[in-house]
Amino acid sequence: MAASLQAAATLMQPTKVGVPSRTSLQLRSSSSSSHSVSKAFGLEPVGARLTCSLQTDLKDLAQKFAEASKLAGFALATSALVVSGASAEGVPKRLTYDEIQSKTYMEVKGTGTANQCPSIDGGVDSFAFKPGKYYAKKFCLEPTSFTVKAEGVNKNAPPEFQNTKLMTRLTYTLDEIEGPFEVSTDGSIKFEEKDGIDYAAVTVQLPGGERVPFLFTIKQLVASGKPQSFGGDFLVPSYRGSSFLDPKGRGGSTGYENAVALPAGGRGDEEELAKENNKSTASSSGKITLSVTKSKPETGEVIGVFESLQPSDTDLGAKTPKDVKITGIWYAHLDS
Repeated sequence: MAASLQAAATLMQPTKVGVPSRTSLQLRSSSSSSHSVSKAFGLEPVGARLTCSLQTDLKDLAQKFAEASKLAGFALATSALVVSGASAEGVPKRLTYDEIQSKTYMEVKGTGTANQCPSIDGGVDSFAFKPGKYYAKKFCLEPTSFTVKAEGVNKNAPPEFQNTKLMTRLTYTLDEIEGPFEVSTDGSIKFEEKDGIDYAAVTVQLPGGERVPFLFTIKQLVASGKPQSFGGDFLVPSYRGSSFLDPKGRGGSTGYENAVALPAGGRGDEEELAKENNKSTASSSGKITLSVTKSKPETGEVIGVFESLQPSDTDLGAKTPKDVKITGIWYAHLDS
C-alpha cells in the first residue's frame, strides 16, 4: 500500500524535460557576431527572453476554468428566472376587479396579484354616490407600509416610528369583508364591519434586528365621517389563543400553571414570574382612518387610502405591546 502511494506521488510530481531548475527557458543573444550582423541590417539588438513557467500556465488555466464556471452559473440562474416568469420590477401590474376575475388560477399563482386590491378604470376623483343605504362587499385593505414605534438604533434616541422589513409571505391583505354602508343627506358616511377575512398574522423586523409580530385586523369596525376622512375604533384579538402552550408548557386554558415542578411555599408565584405564568388572552383596540380618492357609481366601486394604528403582540401578556402604524389602499363594492 505504501509503495503504491509513493509511486502515485512520484507520477504526480512535475517532470523536468530539458529545462533549468527554475522551469524556464531563456534565450539570450550573447555573441558579438550576432550584434554586428544586426547592425549591418540596420537593426538594434534586442535581448529575446522567453520564459515558459509551469506555475504561471497552471494559474492561467485555473482562472479560465473559474471564469467559465461563473458564466455557466449565471446562465443557469438566468434560465431559472425565465422559466419561473420572474418580473424585473418585482411588483405586478395592478388590475381591475373584472380583469382579476377573468384570469385563471395558474395565471394568478405566484404573481402577487392575489395579495393586491383591485383598481378602478375611470371614475371620478371624489365620492359620487347618492344618499341611501348600501351594502359593502369585496371590501379589501392592502397595506403598503409597516412602521413600528420603538427606540432608535442610536443611544438615547427617543422612540419613533421606524421602517421595518416584512418577514412573512405576501398574505397580509384583508379581503372579502362586508357590512352595511350608509350615505347620509349631509354627505357623511358610515360603515360597519360584519364578516370576511378580517385578520392576518404579520411579522416585521426592526432595523436593530428585533422582530415584532402582530395581528393586522379591523374586527368590529364602525367607521363614520366625511368621505375625505372617516374612521373609528376596532377590536384587536390576542395574537395567540388560550390553548397555545409556550416552550415550558404553560397556557391560558391548558398546560401547566407555572414552570416549577411541585412548588412549595408559594414558590413559582413570584411577582416577576406572574406575567409569564398567568397567560392573558385579553383583546385590545386600534383606530383606523380611511379616505376616498376615487369612485365609479355606475359599477358601484370605490377606492381610497387608509392609516391604521394598533398594538403588537403581547406574548399572552408577558410583554408590553408596541404601536404599529399601517398605511395602504382599500377597495369596496357598494350594492344598493
